[in-house]
Amino acid sequence: MAKITVTYRKSGIGYRQSQKDTIQKLGLRRINQTVVHDDTPAIRGMIEKVSHLVEVGEEVDA
Repeated sequence: MAKITVTYRKSGIGYRQSQKDTIQKLGLRRINQTVVHDDTPAIRGMIEKVSHLVEVGEEVDA
């Protein structure tokens, strides 16, 4: 399965609590932290909800 990297780039301060919760559910705790997730529709939906706070990259399977 394809993997995607999600990097936390902008603070959630000043945004709705649901967006802060989504960042936490993605496993992001600190600015510039990067996590790797499977590329699933659920994860894509979460990323879309907080796209203004995160940066997404494709990871190549080796």
